[in-house]
Amino acid sequence: MANFLKNRVAVITGSGQGVGRAIAMAMAKEGAKLVTNNRWQGTPGGDAETTAREIIDIGGEAVPFFGDVSDFEVARKLVQTAVDNFGGIDILVNNAGITGRRSVVWDLTEEDWDRCIDSSLKGSFNCIRHASGLMRQQGWGRIVNTTSVSALGVRDNCQYSAAKAGIIGLTKAVACDLGEYGTTCNCYVPTTRTRMSSGEERDAYYRKMYEKGLLTREQYEEQTTQSGPERAAAPLVAYLCTDEAGNINGRVFRVKWGIVYVYSEPGEKKSISKEEGPWTIEELIQLVPNVLLEG
Repeated sequence: MANFLKNRVAVITGSGQGVGRAIAMAMAKEGAKLVTNNRWQGTPGGDAETTAREIIDIGGEAVPFFGDVSDFEVARKLVQTAVDNFGGIDILVNNAGITGRRSVVWDLTEEDWDRCIDSSLKGSFNCIRHASGLMRQQGWGRIVNTTSVSALGVRDNCQYSAAKAGIIGLTKAVACDLGEYGTTCNCYVPTTRTRMSSGEERDAYYRKMYEKGLLTREQYEEQTTQSGPERAAAPLVAYLCTDEAGNINGRVFRVKWGIVYVYSEPGEKKSISKEEGPWTIEELIQLVPNVLLEG
């Protein structure tokens, strides 16, 4: 490796396994010092301690931190762990989050809504809140948030769609706040095979959706035949945290297999106008579908 992140201090939430672990390993190989994190010690399949041990075994530096970043004070302690062990924080990757129980909106409970929003959206804010002041003071920082294609809207999981759409808005706002202080904030969409995005039950759900005609063949295969996070997700996130990516700010990327996409920026597409007086319902009935939403 070329040590693009040599001596940079990185905090990666949800890095006990899956995408977070792959990102942590990729950054360690580029010379970063890591604080790994997940909620509970002894999680089946790996936790913050096993990832930290893997990093140390390849000659890197890492310490684990256990705690749920949806708690504001826990997130502060996570960032402080980086300061106490390595002298500061340069990089924050907000990877932690849950999908929550799938449910149509009319059956969704308040508890399910709160758990998903708190884990993904509030957890990302909490960590940014505690890390951003330090990055601003030192004039250098990299923040990468994790969103999803579900941000565009998905059946049976409105809480997850809302959380991930909120992360895109959060990313763009933080990019505006911190850009003049040498700190960037971007986010990415991992389309990859992990414990959270695989399994017989999940595959059966998407197969049922496809058989009902609610997914195209391409969408079905995308959800059930994904590659591992080491192929594209981890390298892209590591790249966004380098000096060389310092002019990339407030952007949304997607990785799928060996492909990296950049999302278009939202903006006005078409318009209708009226010089005088308010619109009438009759005018809008005629113009909205035939002009504004044509095609």
